[in-house]
Amino acid sequence: MKPFESFLAPQLEEYMAYRQSLGYSKNPSISWLKIFDRYLKSRKVDQQILLQPSFFLELRANLKVEQQTVNIVLSATRIFFQYLIRKGYYTENPLRDVPPLQSRSFIPFVFSPEETDQLLVSVCKRIRKSQIYFLMDMALYLAIVLLARCGMRISEPIRLLRHHYRSDDGTIYIEKTKFRKDRLVPVPKDVLPEIENYLAVRKSLCPDDQNPCLLAGRKQRALTDNKIRSVFHQAVRDMGLNRPKQFIGDITFGSPTPHSLRHSFAINTLKRIRERGGSLQHALPVLAAYMGHLKYQHTGAYLKVSDAKHLAGLIEFAKSQAIT
Repeated sequence: MKPFESFLAPQLEEYMAYRQSLGYSKNPSISWLKIFDRYLKSRKVDQQILLQPSFFLELRANLKVEQQTVNIVLSATRIFFQYLIRKGYYTENPLRDVPPLQSRSFIPFVFSPEETDQLLVSVCKRIRKSQIYFLMDMALYLAIVLLARCGMRISEPIRLLRHHYRSDDGTIYIEKTKFRKDRLVPVPKDVLPEIENYLAVRKSLCPDDQNPCLLAGRKQRALTDNKIRSVFHQAVRDMGLNRPKQFIGDITFGSPTPHSLRHSFAINTLKRIRERGGSLQHALPVLAAYMGHLKYQHTGAYLKVSDAKHLAGLIEFAKSQAIT
């Protein structure tokens, strides 16, 4: 099945090939452009008619997705039309003056240090002792440990290979994740024994194991993020912290997700530095590099949460910029 189906499919495929030739990944751009492509097909637009700004105003109003997603689709499509201008298909960008929707403010769910500890204990208790499940459950537990103790994104532990872990200097090399950045992450001292224990058990139970992944899934494959999410959400339910995403006015209060552990890692790290009397401004570039943020100003948005004692402070954080 071809990724694009509208009358602009040839140009969209040409554009994606062009992006790949520059070294960009297909994802996530192809996902956003597919939304535009499917909408274009559903409207049965005559391919002889140049698309006008009014069409994109209707698209903005009619897409049945969250406001932030609508804005991302508009942004990706706007860049695509810049490409069409360079290729001579269009003389002006029809999205040039189409404004984004006002995004909802987002307040992430944040685990306290005590809740993070409790979550890891809950996950650990769920490791099944039968040989068929034991190694897999240990790997899932360790993946969540890395999310909580190193602030990793969920995609990062499942992509780690054995040689990315360096036991001699206690570091993990994270290769080309979001923003296609590499980084070398010092592993916290209390996490190193967890990794060493898992690898020792794995070697003992599977001496001929050829799985290249640091955290082994089934059939020589990596873990899946769905498995991690399932274990995480079960632990959250065990703790009684499960709650739905809440919408209050223009503010969205997030529910607990694996990515909440990344937010919590950053916020609680900044709180500890502040409580010790350290300089948060000096800490920000270091924490940004550790977490793989594109700009340390993105990490700075967490300061508004770590300092927020009132709802106004939380709203200020949410409006500052999205953190991923």
